[in-house]
Amino acid sequence: MPANDFADNPIVYCLITDRFHNSRPGRPPSYGRLGDPAAFGTFHGGDFAGVRARLEEGWFCRLGVNALWISAPYEQIHGWVPGTNDEFRHEAYHGYWPLDFTVPDASFGTEQEFQAMVDAAHARGIKVILDVVLSHAGYPDLNTFQQFLPGAVRAGWEQAGPAEFDDYLDTASPALADWWSPDWVCAKLPGYDPGGDDDLTRLLYDLPKFRTTETRPLPLPRFLKHKAGTRAVEQPGQTVRGYLVGWLADWVRRYGVDGFRCDSAKHVELPAWQALKQAATQALSAWQTDHGVAPVPFWMTGEVYGHGIERSAYYEHGFDNLINFDFQHEARALLEQSDTLAGDSLALFRLERLYAAYAEQLASARHNVLSYLSSHDTELFSRDRLIDGGTVLLLAPGGVQIYYGDESARPAGMASPSDPVQATRSDMNWDTLDSQVLRHWQLLGAFRARHVALAVGRHRRLSSTPYAFHRHHAKSGDQVVVAIGQPGDVTLDVAAIFADGQVLRDAYTGERVTVRAGCAALRMDQVLLLEAI
Repeated sequence: MPANDFADNPIVYCLITDRFHNSRPGRPPSYGRLGDPAAFGTFHGGDFAGVRARLEEGWFCRLGVNALWISAPYEQIHGWVPGTNDEFRHEAYHGYWPLDFTVPDASFGTEQEFQAMVDAAHARGIKVILDVVLSHAGYPDLNTFQQFLPGAVRAGWEQAGPAEFDDYLDTASPALADWWSPDWVCAKLPGYDPGGDDDLTRLLYDLPKFRTTETRPLPLPRFLKHKAGTRAVEQPGQTVRGYLVGWLADWVRRYGVDGFRCDSAKHVELPAWQALKQAATQALSAWQTDHGVAPVPFWMTGEVYGHGIERSAYYEHGFDNLINFDFQHEARALLEQSDTLAGDSLALFRLERLYAAYAEQLASARHNVLSYLSSHDTELFSRDRLIDGGTVLLLAPGGVQIYYGDESARPAGMASPSDPVQATRSDMNWDTLDSQVLRHWQLLGAFRARHVALAVGRHRRLSSTPYAFHRHHAKSGDQVVVAIGQPGDVTLDVAAIFADGQVLRDAYTGERVTVRAGCAALRMDQVLLLEAI
């Protein structure tokens, strides 16, 4: 598939760097963090070099993946904050509590290691998509404040537990003015605007909210201006939005990053996202020119929580794609009444309705989405239905997101009673891979990567027993026939698709068949993936 067709057929692998693969076990934690692999809310040691190692051994290529969505790589707050209801110590391993947007977080690795990871992906035709934040900064935490604003932390803070956290943070200290400052953020701190009560103005989980609508030029926050190692520099006349957009676009200009997944998109005004897309597009063009790389568009998808497959105003303000929050629930509903997808005619009837509706809506609206089974923000798909779930996802119209460990049956991890989402972020199960699930996902993923018709082709049902459909992409001429049903001998009428004498291959079993009298007769192993040779 040509590289410029990526927007039509994104197969995006989402991973949390810290939880994916640790290339140097036993390495001490950075910045004085807890870094306890036995605790579910702390850094566990996964790094850029670990991702690179899995790239080089072919993990993603065998899945047909054409893009890696990695958690935010830039420096996070240095300490922890109380988890939900003070139940645990929660560090910023997930990348959503930024401190310095201009440099890599040392827990993940160096600039050189980040570049080596990007280069390893590009060498294999895989794009790198960064999870980025425009809406908020990281929480004020004791460790970070002790390092940058020591007057705001009371003595003995090292012994604080989650329930005692507030006892050691002196919110009346004048040192707080040296943090992001009331000009840069709204926050629940004395002297700061506490924010509003709608999506664009309220604090998300009480995180300090960047004032991206502020039009006044501002100096750098004082702590950042004097922070060792930062790339942030004073820019006369620059606004909050301008600084943030510039810092994020610099990851594109410096390393050749290919796209962004935009966190909390509905909590930032649309013109800010448009500005980010424009700056990143210019940055990627400059990087491509400098490196002699053929021009390929910068790509942006967004988390608009609750958004489905519909087209919305986000597509007119920089977004090429949005995450489809409906699919996880639709896939679960399809399978919850059946033991096996292949043997349930009602489930297959519902699957056909879903596929037909998706194909029609995406084709008519000329946009795309990322559908998923599991997510770090919602829940893991049933661990004992991942073969059927993989079938439903990887044959769906539109783009798809593979969440790390769905292809290997990664077990859920520990969590607190009031924060069950932590269980979705367990360490990758490299020592307990489910070979049957993995083989299924690899076969379907590789097939999908070869066939843009699966993602954006015209969909037509061919039969009900077995359930079979045809997808055809008129622009490229690509077409496939797929069947789902009980294993056994099947004969499919393909006269309107393939000519007599045409040799076809079932990408699932490797069996070849010659079309005779308009039919393809062969043995099916619950899924049939027919492609022309």
